[in-house]
Amino acid sequence: MENGRIAIPSNGQGGLDGTRSGHFGHCDVFTLVDVEEGKIKDVAILQNQEHVQGGCMVPVNLLSENRVTALIVGGIGMRPLMGFKQAGIDVYHDDQHLEINCVVNDLIAGTLVEIRNDQVCGGAAGGQM
Repeated sequence: MENGRIAIPSNGQGGLDGTRSGHFGHCDVFTLVDVEEGKIKDVAILQNQEHVQGGCMVPVNLLSENRVTALIVGGIGMRPLMGFKQAGIDVYHDDQHLEINCVVNDLIAGTLVEIRNDQVCGGAAGGQM
């Protein structure tokens, strides 16, 4: 990734030294990383909004409103994946690392793949959303 804003669902306070949440829609915060010319330019924290079961479009709208162009998750359900695609946000899969700094650098390096429709989770009851 050369340019854009990356969102990573994060545990606790988030940030580059934080860890990626396994439950993207129910994470504490999103770490937002602005990338320019293949380098980290800025890091910000965005508080996640509450949503109830079935309200998985809440994080889609939140990230879209904050000009996110890429999302890195360990897993995601079909409905939010389709929402992100419609919003023009690319969704990448990384279940190898929990460290936010590592997953961001993997995306910048081009080693992450976009999630395909056949890789989605079964929903919150299945462990990840």
